[in-house]
Amino acid sequence: MAKLSISYFDHQTHETTHESEPSTVSSTLLSHAMRQAAETLRQQAPLALSLTNTVTINFVANAQLSAGAVAAMVTSASEVEDMFRAGAAQGMYMNLGTLQREYETEYPLAAKVANEYHIPWVLDPVGVGAGAVRTSIVNALAPNPPTIIRCNASEAIALAQAWQLEVSQSATQSAHEHHVGVESHDDVDSAIAAACALAQYCHGCVAISGEVDAIVDEQHCYRLHGGSAMMTKVTGAGCSLGGVVASYACIAEPTLAALTASAHYNIASARAQQYAGGPGSFASAFLDELYKVTPQDLVQEAAISAISVDF
Repeated sequence: MAKLSISYFDHQTHETTHESEPSTVSSTLLSHAMRQAAETLRQQAPLALSLTNTVTINFVANAQLSAGAVAAMVTSASEVEDMFRAGAAQGMYMNLGTLQREYETEYPLAAKVANEYHIPWVLDPVGVGAGAVRTSIVNALAPNPPTIIRCNASEAIALAQAWQLEVSQSATQSAHEHHVGVESHDDVDSAIAAACALAQYCHGCVAISGEVDAIVDEQHCYRLHGGSAMMTKVTGAGCSLGGVVASYACIAEPTLAALTASAHYNIASARAQQYAGGPGSFASAFLDELYKVTPQDLVQEAAISAISVDF
């Protein structure tokens, strides 16, 4: 079955977008595509396997379920292959948060299996560059790159360095030039060039979380506003976003999956902050709001802007 993509809706609505001018992708086009992605996620309830941080397994699973998907936590490449061979899973999420020695072989094998079965998968390179084991695993993943990378700015830069990618500083410069408003986007903007290089290497996209999020693919760059600073006070908030991105990637092309999942998260977290008394109640409220966000809410509340970047 063909996956949803932004270009599909461009064709259906006869709108014209120019690959060299990402800012021409209309907000109407994006909204329509995201709404359909959210509807499809809840209709199909796809399963994305998670090889994830042991600290956040429960939160990742609950976030995937609340968003409308199905969750399954796995630890071995053989189980991953069994699930893909049986057609039981349509995506995969890999998180490098808490490592064990056997992951040095299991994670690269799982990545290889996913790519052999043409399964989209999301990498969260937590702490990339910190220590020999983490560096070894990251380097072993390079021959079988992910479909989507979900990370913060520092991780994007470190991963591009670990994979020895050529990074064009002109992309970062153009991102800074499109900076509007009093908020500081420096952390995310400083990683745009690395994200461009990673997206081109993976032939997918990179989702960078920050005060203002960025989604970068091989030809486009988007900013997502909103969300809540309280997310930084809850262990597993970023990890669970990776899991939900993987769920959306089961039914949508990489860029649309990352955009929709991130917008879904930002809306839910902004709502949860309004009545949460602190991090504990926020975590619970966030899952409730993640469940309650409707496809139409994405149309009405998602704050996304496309910017021009010199790739």
